[in-house]
Amino acid sequence: MDVTIIQELAKKLKDNIQQVMVGKDDIIDYLLVALISSGHVLLEDVPGTGKTLLAKSFAKSLSCSFNRIQFTPDLLPTDVTGLNFYNQKEGEFVFREGPIFSNIILADEVNRATPRTQSSLLECMEEKQVTIDGETRLLQLPFMIIATQNPVENQGTFPLPEAQLDRFLVKLELGYPTKEEGIEILKRFKETSPIEEIFAVANTNDVLRAKDLFSDVFVSDDIYKYIIDIVEMTRNHPNIELGISPRGSQALLKAVQVYAAIHGRNFVLPDDVKTMLKPVAGHRLVVSHNFRLKDNPASVILDQILSEITVPAEEYSTKGHYN
Repeated sequence: MDVTIIQELAKKLKDNIQQVMVGKDDIIDYLLVALISSGHVLLEDVPGTGKTLLAKSFAKSLSCSFNRIQFTPDLLPTDVTGLNFYNQKEGEFVFREGPIFSNIILADEVNRATPRTQSSLLECMEEKQVTIDGETRLLQLPFMIIATQNPVENQGTFPLPEAQLDRFLVKLELGYPTKEEGIEILKRFKETSPIEEIFAVANTNDVLRAKDLFSDVFVSDDIYKYIIDIVEMTRNHPNIELGISPRGSQALLKAVQVYAAIHGRNFVLPDDVKTMLKPVAGHRLVVSHNFRLKDNPASVILDQILSEITVPAEEYSTKGHYN
């Protein structure tokens, strides 16, 4: 297959976003992986690290419809999905679409909404559809949710349940910038925000075409085995109560295929699996109570698992398969 289409799309989007964001190359790569593989993204970090700015610049780089939903404790499910209301003039019920009927959704501070409202996203994220009063309506494609949450402030928040976390392809943390990046941020935002000056560089057809192509990226039997070996070890690890689900293993496979494609390869390497493992699997693990006291417990366990599993060591031939 010709991966240049995916590679060129990713490069255009990445270059455009980097007019606003300083650094964060790997984070942007993960966002692109989620977009092309029909996944969703959870951005978790302290306030002021650029979560909302990243999501808005990402959406603005695409000629797609975009809506921002500010999640609050009084937000109702119908405020997200829409509702049927009685039109007295017409004498009948009419459906009013909610903000979820858009290509890119920024679910800001998603953990501030009640579990009832959070659950309104489950069908949207998995089936790309909304069922209201027994009638199912399909969402626009491409469809992607970028949710943000603050891990520090717990008052007035409702932690996302495991079932909802499992529907996010990746969970990302932006972190603080380096000293050099901090200086560049001050210079870049000194007068105006650069997000006002960027324009769309791709459209829905570009994204849908990339979605159709990435699944042709070659995956050897040894890579399949490598992924399942990792998954099985998470399910049997003494410090993990709940390992990677079948949905999680499928998500990892899609992620590594897209990651390989955006880096110009039509085949998956073991390093692709290593790179995508923590963003895809870290939030899906339920770590045992005693181990939660450690810093980044899921990351520590995944590092341990990677160190214990034999890495495939084949060479890829020009004919499109491993030797």
